[in-house]
Amino acid sequence: MPAPTSSGRVDGRDPDLNTQDPRPNVQGPTPNTQHQRLTLSSVLGLYIHVPFCAAICNYCNFNRGLFDAGLKDRYVAALLAELERAADGSPVDTVYFGGGTPSLLDPGEIAAIIERCARSWALASDSEITLEANPETVTSERLAGFRASGVNRLSVGVQSFRDEELGRLSRLHSAARATEAFHMARTAGFSNISLDLMMGLPQQNEAEWLESVEALIDLGPEHASLYLLEIYPNAPLREAMAIGHWSVTPEDEAAGMYLSGLDRMDRAGYVQYEISNLARRGRESRHNLKYWTDGEWLGFGCGAHSTRNDARWRNLASTEEYVSAVAAGRSAAIDRRTLSAEARLEEALFMGLRLSAGLDVRAVHTRYGVDVWARYGAELHPFVDQGILHYDGRALGLTRTGMLVAHEVMTVFIR
Repeated sequence: MPAPTSSGRVDGRDPDLNTQDPRPNVQGPTPNTQHQRLTLSSVLGLYIHVPFCAAICNYCNFNRGLFDAGLKDRYVAALLAELERAADGSPVDTVYFGGGTPSLLDPGEIAAIIERCARSWALASDSEITLEANPETVTSERLAGFRASGVNRLSVGVQSFRDEELGRLSRLHSAARATEAFHMARTAGFSNISLDLMMGLPQQNEAEWLESVEALIDLGPEHASLYLLEIYPNAPLREAMAIGHWSVTPEDEAAGMYLSGLDRMDRAGYVQYEISNLARRGRESRHNLKYWTDGEWLGFGCGAHSTRNDARWRNLASTEEYVSAVAAGRSAAIDRRTLSAEARLEEALFMGLRLSAGLDVRAVHTRYGVDVWARYGAELHPFVDQGILHYDGRALGLTRTGMLVAHEVMTVFIR
């Protein structure tokens, strides 16, 4: 009974779905209408991909490579050029630096990119500007520099607060270093911090998982992302697990970790607003909500995806090819396609269903002219009877039980 995987992250990367199985008689919290935000906003989000890492984690399947100072300089120049060429002055209210490890860029480089965004688009004064960071890459001085550059939200890849688990994942930081980085970020002026944790790690049991959850709660970040480790084909971690005789967490145990972690976060005052994400009231990721609420975004950098005006495209994945194309004055965009109304509807439905509050079916009707329950109700009704879905005539959403079988429900929308 797998819990949501790390593929649930989008951030301008390729959006993906999770596969889950049922766990009966577990009911999530009452849906909160504060999170019903399906209606499309006219305000764009910008995603900036930074592919460099100090080391390659043995489980990671994102578009990344080892840090190279010379290539980094050329890459930043290409980013600035790509941003300038795409400029059209449209309103923007989120900027998200993802990776890779964006905190490997210098604060001055981050500042230059944010400045270029502000010159190229109508960047709102209250924009959410997020930087992903790894604990080992930050210092007090660098964090202060990032904050001064305009970054106002930090997303820290902690993954675990247990050193044995970090070692198995080939992470460079220790639990103590992660805690230190958090406190340094607070001192630098960050009042909006998100921490990532992974469950279902090799040799991990539920009690050990909850140690990390408790450590996160003790720090008190504004946002948390709880993911199940997903081991992709040919991941170096597979070989390490074979050599070390490390076991894979059984699906039932992984589902138990997911549910117990969410329960503990509930009691600490966090609100689950998406399958893998929780936040203090008002501190949901405004950028990621664009993906889950049928919004639009532009992606910059190698491998970044964009969706705008019924079109979708991605950039060249190779860092060198991306830099060369932009430097030569060519577009880095490939695989451009127009999304049909039916394809947009399907995506709005299965992405929106990831939200704890579910889909606002009236908003869907207004935007697409489709009565969701009239079209899909016969197939969805059994899920309601089983306690997997809740439906009150306005909101259609997954219960916490349903989040463990999200893929099964979402496939109803694919014709």
